[in-house]
Amino acid sequence: MGRSCLTDPAAGTAPANSDETNLSQMRYSRFMVTDRESVLRAAADFLGRRPNATQDEIAAAVGVSRATLHRHFAGKPALMAALDDLAIAEMRTAVDAARLSEGSAADALRRLVAACRPVSPYLALLYSQSQDIDGDQSMQGWAESDAAITALFERGQRSGEFRPDLTAAWLTEALYSLVAGAGWCIQVGRAAGRDFERMISELLLSGVQNS
Repeated sequence: MGRSCLTDPAAGTAPANSDETNLSQMRYSRFMVTDRESVLRAAADFLGRRPNATQDEIAAAVGVSRATLHRHFAGKPALMAALDDLAIAEMRTAVDAARLSEGSAADALRRLVAACRPVSPYLALLYSQSQDIDGDQSMQGWAESDAAITALFERGQRSGEFRPDLTAAWLTEALYSLVAGAGWCIQVGRAAGRDFERMISELLLSGVQNS
């Protein structure tokens, strides 16, 4: 009932209680954000399989009109910018969930790989569509996760777990690439989803650990 008062001019005057009005507005805002995110995630799933799809094709695949898609994302660059923001948020969640400062560096790295599964399809898409993304703005958004992951590799190097001849910055980029590559392989059916963690952890740790 609160949403109808906000969206329908003929619905009469707003509730006298300002707290009720504010609550209705908050509920409406959350509804719109959730709807936008569902469209974004569905578009990302489709673009992962059809990276060169047009806006019309994306809208049809997602199940909305082109006007609705345009209202949320006014063109491919806007859509990719939103996907970049979503991937940044998902990666921050993964970094927090992995508890990178706890236990051995190798165990923390394994936890991070496991936590990266949800973000892997978005990373794969962003790698293939980087020409549609503002590089400077994107780098600023990724800086927090970059710093945390780089610090993990540096911790492993200081403890003697990880080899010191490869820079922590390079190992961070290698992790991103492996997560994106695994996500793409699973999405197109070239690898099984159950192997996500093992594929990345075994390959990365075999190359980074001190022998």
